[in-house]
Amino acid sequence: MTITPLSIQNVSKFFAGKTAVDDVSFDVNPGEIIGFLGPNGAGKTTTIRMALGLIKPDEGSVKLFGHAPGAHAFGRVAFLPEERGLYKKQTARETIAHMARLNGMKGKDAFPLADKLLDRYGLSEAKRKKNKDMSKGMAQKVQLLAAIAHDPEFYILDEPFSGLDPVNQQVLENMVREIAERGRTIIFSTHVMEHAERLCDRIILISGGRKVFDGSTDEALAQAPRRMVIGSEDSRLREAVSPFADHIEDREDGGLTLFLKREADSHEILEKCVGAKIKLARFEPRNPTLHEAFVALVGHDEAAKMDEEVL
Repeated sequence: MTITPLSIQNVSKFFAGKTAVDDVSFDVNPGEIIGFLGPNGAGKTTTIRMALGLIKPDEGSVKLFGHAPGAHAFGRVAFLPEERGLYKKQTARETIAHMARLNGMKGKDAFPLADKLLDRYGLSEAKRKKNKDMSKGMAQKVQLLAAIAHDPEFYILDEPFSGLDPVNQQVLENMVREIAERGRTIIFSTHVMEHAERLCDRIILISGGRKVFDGSTDEALAQAPRRMVIGSEDSRLREAVSPFADHIEDREDGGLTLFLKREADSHEILEKCVGAKIKLARFEPRNPTLHEAFVALVGHDEAAKMDEEVL
């Protein structure tokens, strides 16, 4: 019988009379990569802490591998917290070996493993460098390697991409893919939709402490309005395409961005323009993004918080 790594049912958490998490439910199935998405303050970290048993829910239940979070899950879970921190005087290899031993690995195996991981992920020069002397990106990669060194079944990563430059973000994405290829289960929280869009099988969106969406990445993208960029020097263009759009925006380059009606078909738009003898300079259907899906689900004000955090 396959055991669900994590089951959260009708969980709520309150702090000083304010609701941080409001009646949230979801299961994490074996082998999934799940993106747990929402702006800061949405309740992602609080939910993750309840999943690990670091704090208790005020309502509802949490099961980690079929039981309340506890010692039974020792060695089966990797956790990368949002708050970063390493022992300043330890070296990178000491840090990784130390965490591997804390998670049940024998001492004689821990240091060779640390060396192997550092070599594999391009950190050979950091083996004997003290953590206090590392760059932020290097220290963050060391902390991630320390969290996953014991190769558990289930990975819980809280804002793993936060603070990394684009190069190191790509390195981390590759690490997540490699972990998934070994059949491991991963859930990571983020407020940067692009990472989830590239990596995840499934998306859970949370806003204001409540779950607003839970489904596949494709199902999430289907919530977003379809767009098309179209351009012509013919002044009749806007009138010709307006029946197909809920909203039209002027572009700085002189074209139009159409936010298409759900039933609109791009072929029909093209046929309408050709039939009216409107010569098109641009005709570019655009794929929806997870950010646009989030806007469609929660509104512009809440989605704007995500933009502020990315900036």
